Amino acid sequence: MGSVLLALLPLIIGSAVVPVQIIIAILLLTSAKQGPAKAIALVAGMTLVRLAQGVIFGFIFAGGSPDTAGGAAESGWIVPTLMLVLAILMLITAYRQWAKDPDPDAPPPKWLALPEKLTPLTALGLGAGMILIAAKMWVFTLGAIGTIGEARLGQPSGIIVFLLFVLLAESLLLIPILIRLIVPAQATALLGRVSDWLTAHNRVIVIAVSLIFGLLFLYKGVTGLL
Repeated sequence: MGSVLLALLPLIIGSAVVPVQIIIAILLLTSAKQGPAKAIALVAGMTLVRLAQGVIFGFIFAGGSPDTAGGAAESGWIVPTLMLVLAILMLITAYRQWAKDPDPDAPPPKWLALPEKLTPLTALGLGAGMILIAAKMWVFTLGAIGTIGEARLGQPSGIIVFLLFVLLAESLLLIPILIRLIVPAQATALLGRVSDWLTAHNRVIVIAVSLIFGLLFLYKGVTGLL
């Protein structure tokens, strides 16, 4: 199981290091009304979609067989192909961010004002939508499902590893929530500084993460198909 988690590490990091998601979660936490409830609802929406993807595509990758791992292992081209798709998406993202000339006088993005307008229910829908409409998030999750299937862990262990993938993929959203719940008095200032830093360095982080993991997934995809 440890070796499978190690193989999933790039997918986990890629899923977790998404500055926009972290910033939105922090802004929800620090919003005036129902902050923690809205942030928890956001993560719950993301979790529900990932779990649904795990159920549906775990069954599809298994070819309809109850033995998910055995069925998925018969299609050894699936994971490398997903890695290539993910590599292309991430390298395109890196290039677009690099080519974009930031305007220091531009107004802040409109989505920065969104958290104050949300309710817990709409935050739940936002969380689900952030996973559903993001092609990279689909490929991250499908790549994880395929990797787990190819490891032939069997259904119980495969389910546990996928749940760990989901938990770790959302860890950078769960940590601010725990901070807000455990030390609410200090959380607002601390999370505010984290949010400001992520907002200021969002472009650099996206370029670095997309380039590094884009090249890594390109290598893994090409070598997996050869």
